[in-house]
Amino acid sequence: MPTARHRPRTALAMSRDAATAVFGPGHEGLAALAAVCDLAPPPVLDDFAGDRARAVLADTELLVTGWGCPPVDAAVLDAAPRLRAVAHTAGSVRQHLTEACWERGLEVSSAAAANALPVAEYTVAMILLAGKRVLERARDYRAARAPENWLRTDRTLGNYGRTVGICSASLIGRRVIELLRPYDLRVLLYDPYVDAAGAEALGARPVGLRELFEESDTVSVHTPLLPETRGLVSRELLAAMRPGATLVNTARGAVVNQDALTEAVAAGRVHAVLDVTEPEVLPPGHPLWDCENALITPHLAGSQGNEWQRLADLTTAEVARWAAGDGFAHPVRRERLAFLA
Repeated sequence: MPTARHRPRTALAMSRDAATAVFGPGHEGLAALAAVCDLAPPPVLDDFAGDRARAVLADTELLVTGWGCPPVDAAVLDAAPRLRAVAHTAGSVRQHLTEACWERGLEVSSAAAANALPVAEYTVAMILLAGKRVLERARDYRAARAPENWLRTDRTLGNYGRTVGICSASLIGRRVIELLRPYDLRVLLYDPYVDAAGAEALGARPVGLRELFEESDTVSVHTPLLPETRGLVSRELLAAMRPGATLVNTARGAVVNQDALTEAVAAGRVHAVLDVTEPEVLPPGHPLWDCENALITPHLAGSQGNEWQRLADLTTAEVARWAAGDGFAHPVRRERLAFLA
């Protein structure tokens, strides 16, 4: 562990587009980071091959990684004998940190907590919009261009006492439950790794997976994509949803049986808000594009625009803590990798 006021030799490893997004077009956001470490000058390392990369890695103690970082494998670690820590400016580290990193005993931090907030905000917004049927009613209003008799709206419409089901108490799922607290909503939670007391402490009632889909007006999926969760939201679960219920998915498209969801949405039985699909961009002729009760957004729930600054700020704070000998506030533990996205 570094001593107090130590300025660890630090290098950026990510795509150049990622560096521009997180730290600004002119990398102006690097000034705060450079104030707490000895930062290698640009360009960022978007490839670990080549003479410059090897020269930078030779004395690097801490890597600040991001989207597009090449795999940090045994060969990279051999070229970086002083490397002791990785601070990731995004969420998951599964794509670039190999088993060799954990065997080396690297300390790892992630900005997943910062990236969780905009996803949770998007989710809550969509839950509330779904409760009021905003998108459908706006479409009908545009078509009619005439007053609506609001005193005759269906009593299933609205957000008072509605039931929201949260599928998995992931970092984002927990944040969604937290943000839902001010509203008059009933929150259910399915997560096999959270006991009844834990769910109640979060502010949700624990239920089984089928019960979650049967009882919820809106189900929001926050399950990481793992071999055992692929297709978790099955045809049977979708069939168990209430007529007119809404499925929100901001996790991974493959967690949901895409064919079964398409059939249910196309039949008009359920609504869907999909920030992720399987495949990530649906083919141009896919029937979901033409379903009026489906809203498909281009994986925009996570940090974008000015929200990238939050990632940079958290990462800089993490590097400052590590440099001061205090360790990371947002560590990634090897034993938790199996449960992370």
